This record gives sequence, C-alpha cells and structure tokens, in this order.
Amino acid sequence: MEHNATLKDIAKLFLKLGFIGFGGPAAHIAMMQDEVVSKRKWLTEQHFLDLIGATNLIPGPNSTEMAIHIGHEKGGWKGLLTAGLCFILPAVFITGIFAYLYKEYGQLPELQPFIYGIKPAIIAIILGAIFPLAKKSLKSTELIIIGLLVLVGSLFNINEIYLMSGAGFFALFSAYLREGNNNNLNCFLPLTLLQITNTAVFSGTNANLFWIFLKIGAILYGSGYVLFAFLDTELVSTGLLTRQQLIDAIAVGQFTPGPVFSSVTFIGYQINGFTGAIISTIAIFLPSFVFVALLNPIVKKMRNSKLFSAFLDAVNVASVAIIAAVCFDMGKDSITDWRTILIAVLSITIAFGFRKLNSAFVVLGGSVVGYLLTLL
Repeated sequence: MEHNATLKDIAKLFLKLGFIGFGGPAAHIAMMQDEVVSKRKWLTEQHFLDLIGATNLIPGPNSTEMAIHIGHEKGGWKGLLTAGLCFILPAVFITGIFAYLYKEYGQLPELQPFIYGIKPAIIAIILGAIFPLAKKSLKSTELIIIGLLVLVGSLFNINEIYLMSGAGFFALFSAYLREGNNNNLNCFLPLTLLQITNTAVFSGTNANLFWIFLKIGAILYGSGYVLFAFLDTELVSTGLLTRQQLIDAIAVGQFTPGPVFSSVTFIGYQINGFTGAIISTIAIFLPSFVFVALLNPIVKKMRNSKLFSAFLDAVNVASVAIIAAVCFDMGKDSITDWRTILIAVLSITIAFGFRKLNSAFVVLGGSVVGYLLTLL
C-alpha cells in the first residue's frame, strides 16, 4: 500500500537528499529507495522500479528525473516542481559558492598544488564510473563494434552529438530490419527527433549559453559524465573554457552533493558571471522537467518497445566510448610527470578497490597528495 504525501513532506525529503546526496546518481537513487519505499512507503518496490526504467528511457540526469517522477506521482504538477527544485537547488547553491571562490582565488599560485593533484584523481573517478557501465552496456558483438567505432571517431574529434545519434540510428534500423515491422516505431520517433539539432559554434552570450545547455539537456543520454564530453567539444575546443577549468568543474561536481549537472552552474559562472550561471543552470535542467511531465503517461509503452531499447543500448555504448576518449585527452594534459603518475595509480587503485567509498574522498586525497608531492 502506498501512503500519501503532502507538498511539505515532498519538499522536506528532497531538500534533505539535495544536501546529503553525495556519490553520484546510483547513490542518490539508492537513498531515494530507502526513503520513499522502505521508510515512508510512498511507493511500492515495483512502482519504484518502474520509475527507474522510465528515467533510462529519456535524456537527462537519472537521479534528478527520479526525484521529479516521485514528486509527480505523489503531488502532481506541484509535486513535480517541488521535488525537482528542492533536489537541485542545494547543489546549485553550494556549487555557486565554489564558482565565485574559484573565479576570485582559483588562479592564485598557493592553490595550484592542490588543483595539480585533483586532475589525475578525477580521471580515476571517471574510469571507475564507466567501467561497470561498459560491462553492462556491451551486450553483443554489434554493440562492441559500435563502441569501438565511436571511440575512434571521438579520438578524431568527430562531434559527440553526431556520434551518439549515429550509433542510435544505426542500432534502430538494424533492429527494425530484424523485427521486420514498424509496430514500435511511433513511440520512438518523438524522442529521436530531438537528436536533429544545430551544433554550430556559439559565442559566450547568455542567449547562446541557454541554447547550448538546453540542447545538451534535451539529448544527453547516459551518465552525467557524458556531459563533460559534450562540454569538452562545445566549450574547450572553441576556447570559451580551458581544459583545466573543465577538470576543476568536474572536481567541484564531486565535492558537492546532488546532481553532477550542477557543475554547469560553475561553468556558466566562469564564462559569464552570475547571470551566466543562472541561465546555464535553468537550461540544463529544464528538459528533465518537461520530459517527465510529457512522457510519464506513455512510459510503459516506450519501455516495451524493442526498437527504442535497441536505440538506447547503442547510445549507452557510445556514451561510454566518448567518456573513454575524453579520459585519454585529459590524461595527456594532466599526467605529465612521476608525481601525477603516482597520484593517478593510487587514485585508480582506490576507485576500483573501494567502490563504496565516496568519490569526494578520492578527489580530496588527490588534492592533498598533490600538495605534499609538490613540497618535495
């Protein structure tokens, strides 16, 4: 039996999770399961699992969309907005403080030894996050081939949107030919149309920041780390953001609770100050609210679509391949001497050997070790 919840109850729970939700989407969803299924009995186990399936069918950050789904189930439109905002805002607020301090003090020489050690630690965290994703996503020979092709394409700097949508469409038509019918096609097309977007280079104005982050929020599948692969192409390659600023944004995402997408607040602030932070944050999260509101009624039909499942499988594999390529580029820039090699090896050992350890501790450890090694 599912118990009722008031808007106040929803707000209190997701504000709490927003402040204590360290560890990434998997950890966030585990916390939500404990709170809304085990403790409060707002949802049954099966209902909760159905909502997890729904988040995997639509673009955007999974844990944020889970919060929005739960809010929608318990409080309708008001619950949807309350849960989503209460989960997102603590991370955005804390990240905003880091963004201000970084812009004011981050380039000072005395902070550089700490940042020096963070870079290889971040690479270890990303590798630790994508390894289980890779094992789970490489389900067939076809998907392995798709992954390798996307990896090569990404290393040759082909745009991530083209790689991901291309992988998805290839798998879609392959599945369509195997199925020999189009019974499942109608429930697939509305989302895939979102893949056809303009990826032109943009300036650093707020209007263009809004467009680029809205576009990413509307088409981004997979782990939150895929976000950084997109940003590497859209911002670093065009000179609006340095590679170091991107790596530091990932680090801030690890240090702070809540969704990894709150790193966009940090990035928007570096590019265009306070207004850039606000505009970028609204843009990246807005599609998640819209998708949950519009697609909740047809989730079951979509989840049962073999064609959509094939598309999603291929996009997930492409996501992992793109992240691997970004790690390779980051490694070339960050792991340059015996100190950074040592930090990287230690961080990888910890990230893979102690999977339940909060990733913020790996970042903190890399920072401290980096500082100590620079004293030698």
